[in-house]
Amino acid sequence: MCGIVGIIHKEKPINRQSLEAMSKKLLHRGPDDEGIEIFHSNKASAGFGFRRLSIIDLTPSGHQPMQDSTSGNWIVFNGEIYNYKEIRKELIELGHSFKSQSDTEVILKSYLQWGKKCVEHFIGMFAIALFDKAANKILLFRDRVGVKPLYYYHDGDVFLFSSELKSFHENPDFKKEVYYDSLPLYFKLGYIPAPYTINNNTYKLLPGHILEIDLNRWSFSIEKYWSVTDVYNKPKLNISIEEATEELERILISSCLYRTIADVPVGVFLSGGYDSSAVTALLAAHGGEKVKSFTIGFHEQSFNEADYAREVANHLQTDHHEYYCTQKDALELMPDFYKIFDEPFSEAVAIPNVLVSRLARKHVKVALSADAGDEIFAGYSRHHKMFLDMIRLQKIPYPIRYALSATCKTILSKKVSSLVQVDRKGRYCQLFSTNDPLQLFLVGNQCFSDNEIDSFMKLPFVQLGTPFDNNALLNDGNDMINRILACEHQTYLADDILHKVDITSMFTSLEAREPLLDHRVLEFASRLPSDFKLKGSTGKYILRKIVHKYIPEKMVNRAKRGFGIPVHLWGTRELKNYFDEVMTSENLKHHGFFNEKMVMDLYHHYQKGNHNVFERVWLFISFQMWYNRYIMQA
Repeated sequence: MCGIVGIIHKEKPINRQSLEAMSKKLLHRGPDDEGIEIFHSNKASAGFGFRRLSIIDLTPSGHQPMQDSTSGNWIVFNGEIYNYKEIRKELIELGHSFKSQSDTEVILKSYLQWGKKCVEHFIGMFAIALFDKAANKILLFRDRVGVKPLYYYHDGDVFLFSSELKSFHENPDFKKEVYYDSLPLYFKLGYIPAPYTINNNTYKLLPGHILEIDLNRWSFSIEKYWSVTDVYNKPKLNISIEEATEELERILISSCLYRTIADVPVGVFLSGGYDSSAVTALLAAHGGEKVKSFTIGFHEQSFNEADYAREVANHLQTDHHEYYCTQKDALELMPDFYKIFDEPFSEAVAIPNVLVSRLARKHVKVALSADAGDEIFAGYSRHHKMFLDMIRLQKIPYPIRYALSATCKTILSKKVSSLVQVDRKGRYCQLFSTNDPLQLFLVGNQCFSDNEIDSFMKLPFVQLGTPFDNNALLNDGNDMINRILACEHQTYLADDILHKVDITSMFTSLEAREPLLDHRVLEFASRLPSDFKLKGSTGKYILRKIVHKYIPEKMVNRAKRGFGIPVHLWGTRELKNYFDEVMTSENLKHHGFFNEKMVMDLYHHYQKGNHNVFERVWLFISFQMWYNRYIMQA
């Protein structure tokens, strides 16, 4: 696990100091080693920078940037190729020789053997930059599901890439401009989905894609090698729940064991819920070593899951560690929220994510994180709610819905005057105006309605497309639940959950691995009937059956709390002064993006003790915290 950066110029030489500054900004991602390499061609120049967190092959032979002695190709690589030993053996049989025991060299030799198709051989998480010397091309690869981030900036004759947006701010060629059209997506979803970012001319490389830069022609192309949509469009399996459970358990065991491959200690995050309990149980039963588990607790009992995690840990006999998050922790971390994050992000839950990562880092260098169970196996209550809402809507005769839709157009043409009350009329109008299940799901879960966003955004903006617009790309073999899961995987999971886990764990120099996001798990689960996942009102049905083989049902079968944090309470008490400094009319007027009166009225309503609007007001607080740090102070 590491941090990678790069600069590519069409005409002028690479500024080594800028490359070093970009790399240094990612010190937290790799405190063990660093490297810089600059190379030139007759058309362009490029530089690769690297920060290393040593996990596999701790010797200097794992140093990056790494060059292949046969081809002269160069690579920087963030992530892990878990099946690198099997690939290495295959490559040796094909005549290749190796100088190191690293998975980085395996990537270089794989590219030499199979070209771009080498990525199809990898089981892992990765963001790769590779300079093909003979072809005079640079290729960027991102793993199938987007566990590892990869950002790029392209403006005229300059191209930058990095593991984190913040390193671009260290390069004088980067223009620190807000991409205004991305703001409606942020206020709708709570995050900015790929390929967009908060900055102009700046993008996230989509998961499962390859970006190729031809240095001779200064041309750019992006191609897909894998996608969630293609996986869900495969024919569904005709098997029993017993057969499916047995096969899924086999794949999960393989996935968990692969993610213990390291030359350093490995642990697991444990909340006591089904996902983390599944990973911990499979490791405890099949891993061969005592599992180290880590959890965060809260003194506010309605948020605390530490007792449940401890009970599971005792049952599985793990080496368990706890830390209780306090208001003091929040006070200390909140001003640094955008030292950690580098674009607006709605989840204050990042604070306990940082704390549990710090706790784990004292004992291990790698921790398994059990994310994606909800998105793959329909674990959120919103999945069942959407199913019921769709049935209710379909019961309304079409002529009545059509008439309601016409009435709604009149309602939606009028802007709302206040954000204090949720725009229920606007939401209902959006619901009546579409039969598309993905649009219905979006409307039912978005933070602000389209009408509210139109009302508080001051300037005109372009509506950007997202996977919520891709219902037509999913074939008839997918029912409503599988369509929603396919969409959630490409949006909330990839751009919210995985972003949060990567950036908070790496902030503490800890590598987080995702066993439920092995592409083999998704490729199997996506072909299962949806009632294997959501059975009645019970989500994660098939995963529960596996967990109950290892842990008593009564120990884990309880109401889902999620990984929450009571910032809504602290924001009117311990954090009030800090929030008041951030949320001022003067700060809002500095950029002029929003209707200041509407936003400040919402903020003052919250500060009067109306905690029910916190999620809405936090979107503005969070954006302003980001803006103050990266634009106002720039």
